[in-house]
Amino acid sequence: MTETSAPLPPVGWAVSPARVPYPDAVAAMEARVEAIAKGEAGELIWLLEHDPLYTAGTSAQESDLKEPERFPVHKTGRGGEYTYHGPGQRVAYVMLDLTKRGRDARKFVRDLEDWIIGALDSFNVTGERRCGRVGVWVDRTQPGGPEREDKIAAIGIRLRRWVSFHGIALNVEPDLAHFGGITPCGITDPRFGVTSLVDLGLPVTMEDADLALKQSFERVFGAVEATKPPV
Repeated sequence: MTETSAPLPPVGWAVSPARVPYPDAVAAMEARVEAIAKGEAGELIWLLEHDPLYTAGTSAQESDLKEPERFPVHKTGRGGEYTYHGPGQRVAYVMLDLTKRGRDARKFVRDLEDWIIGALDSFNVTGERRCGRVGVWVDRTQPGGPEREDKIAAIGIRLRRWVSFHGIALNVEPDLAHFGGITPCGITDPRFGVTSLVDLGLPVTMEDADLALKQSFERVFGAVEATKPPV
């Protein structure tokens, strides 16, 4: 949980009931990260949804944007390539102070993966990490059939003064066809696709997903307390 001996205060846990415009979310994150770095605000997990859009990470290749007119495209400072955000996808923006949690970026990414994997376990879904493919994957290979793995959650973070922002995106019930306008995360191999909890046949609501995320987060990172969204 942390390398420090003293327990950390609970992390703020905020949920926006309405969709948040992407530029507003980024501006709010930027301000909160600055405040955390200065010791003027506490850590925060912010759960929300966006209207349909594509984001381009720092490694994005133009050739992976197959339908640039389909949805708004936002360049962002997070790591990674192109990804999709939209209704039915739970985005969790993660603003944690790694100075207090051990300055280990690789461990932090593994902790984020463990967080998602633990939440999926609540629904008896086996989420797995893959070397060279950041995010959480579900093996959907059928006996005797070809190999198939689908990504169910994406991870894209940035660190500024050892405070994280951006975060994770868990597919609860998004329109999976909307991923067709990009090459998600630059992966072109036809064996690897995209899925969601509902696509797996599970009648999971956003509220169900939020509860699972909260319980798993507390196991990995520590206690949370409800707070108001920054927007």
